[in-house]
Amino acid sequence: MQSNIAEINEFMRGLIAHNPHETTFHQAVEEVVRSVYPVYIQTPEFKKYNILERVTEPKRTLLFQVPWMDDSGHIHVNRGFRVQFNDAIGPFKGGLRFHPSVSLDILKFLGFEQIFKNALTGLAMGGGKGGSDFDPKGKSNEEVMRFCQAFMGELSRHIGEHTDVPAGDIGVGRREIGFLFGMYKKLRNEFTGVFTGKGLEWGGSLLRLEATGYGLVYFVQEMLKTKSSGIAGKTVAISGSGNVAQYATEKTIELGGKVVTLSDSDGTIYDPEGFTAEKLRFVKELKNERRGRIKEYAEQFGVAYHEGKRPWKLVRFDVALPCATENELDEEDARALVEGGIECVAEGANMPSTASAVRVFQEAKILYGPGKAANAGGVAVSWLEMAQNSSMLQWDQERVDSELQRIMKNIHAQCVTYGAKGGDFINHKDGANIAGFLKVARAMVDQGVV
Repeated sequence: MQSNIAEINEFMRGLIAHNPHETTFHQAVEEVVRSVYPVYIQTPEFKKYNILERVTEPKRTLLFQVPWMDDSGHIHVNRGFRVQFNDAIGPFKGGLRFHPSVSLDILKFLGFEQIFKNALTGLAMGGGKGGSDFDPKGKSNEEVMRFCQAFMGELSRHIGEHTDVPAGDIGVGRREIGFLFGMYKKLRNEFTGVFTGKGLEWGGSLLRLEATGYGLVYFVQEMLKTKSSGIAGKTVAISGSGNVAQYATEKTIELGGKVVTLSDSDGTIYDPEGFTAEKLRFVKELKNERRGRIKEYAEQFGVAYHEGKRPWKLVRFDVALPCATENELDEEDARALVEGGIECVAEGANMPSTASAVRVFQEAKILYGPGKAANAGGVAVSWLEMAQNSSMLQWDQERVDSELQRIMKNIHAQCVTYGAKGGDFINHKDGANIAGFLKVARAMVDQGVV
C-alpha cells in the first residue's frame, strides 16, 4: 500500500510538472488515479501500454482565435477551444461552454471527466470538451449569432458525426446550438447529427433538456435503495437554478421529495414549505426567459434569501444535490451536512465537491455519488439523440425515459460491482472510476499504441 502511494505521488508530480498551473485538471486526475491504481498495477497489459499516462494526455488540443463584430460595429476577439481527449470507445463527445471562466485547465478537467462518464453509460462515446471565454449574457441575439458563426468557422474543420459530436453546456443552450449547427450545415453542405441538444423540429430528442436532472434523481433513487429507502418524504437541498437544478427539482417533486433550496451566484433561497409545480414554473420563467436573479423568487413568495451564501449550512437536509459548478461544496460545508444528518449527496454538476469534502463524506460512510456517475443522464440521452438521427426517427417520450432509467440503473450497478467495500458501505466514487477506467483501458490495449 505504501509503495502504491509513493508511485501515485510520483505520477502526480510528473503530471503537474507537465501541466503547470492547471489545478482543476490535477484534482480530477488525482481522484481517478487514486481509485484505479490498485487495478492498474495488477494488470500487466495496462502498464505495458502505459495506459495511465496516455489516458491523462489529450489526443488533440485545439486553441483558436474567434473574431466577431458587435451591434455597434466594434470588433472583439475571444479564444475558442476544443479538447479531444480520448476516442477509444467512440467519437469524442462532450459539451461546449461559453463563459468568461473558460480556460484550458477547466476544459481539460471536464474533458477528462467526460471520458469515464461516457464509458459508464455503456454507449459508444469517447470524451472531449470545448468552448470559449465569450460571455453570451447581455448580448443581443444577433451578437450571439455572429459569435457562434465565427466560432464554427474554425471548429467545423475538426468535428463530425463519426469524429467529434459537441453538445451544450453552461452558456450554450438551444439558441446557441441552433446558430452553431446552422453554420456547420452551411460550411459542410450536409445535414448530420453532429450536434446534440438540437431543437425538436430539426433532429433533437424528447427529454434531452430534462435528462441530466431527471437522471440525477433516478441515480439517487438507486443509491437510497441500498439503504431500503427512497426519495419520497426526504428534504432535499439543491444548489444552482439552471437546467440541471430545475429538472432535478421537477423529478424530486414528482417522486414525493421536498426541495427547499435553489441558488445562483448571488445567493440562496430557502423555502421551508418546499417547491411546488407552480413555484417551479416561476423559476423556469425567471431563469430561462427573463434571465433574472433567484432573489426575485424570495420577493415573490415571501421566503428567506441568503445573499452570498450556499445552501449547505442553512438547515438540516436528508439529501444534497450540488448542481451549480465545480468545487462549490468544501470541507466545512461537508462537515456541516454530515453533522446535520445528511443521508445522501449526489453531484448534478461536474466535480462540485472538493477533494477534502469527498473525504469527509466517505469517512462518515454516507452515500456519495460522484458527478461522472450521477449526472451522466444528459450525455446518455445525447447518445440516444445520435441514435435517432442515424435512423431518421424520433422516439416518443416514454421510450426515451425508459432508456434513461435503464442506463442510470446500469451505471449504479457498476458502481456497486466495483465499489462494494464489505459490510453495507459502497464507495460509489471508486466504483465509478474503476468501471469507467477498465472499459477505456481495455479498448486502448486492444487498439494498440495509436
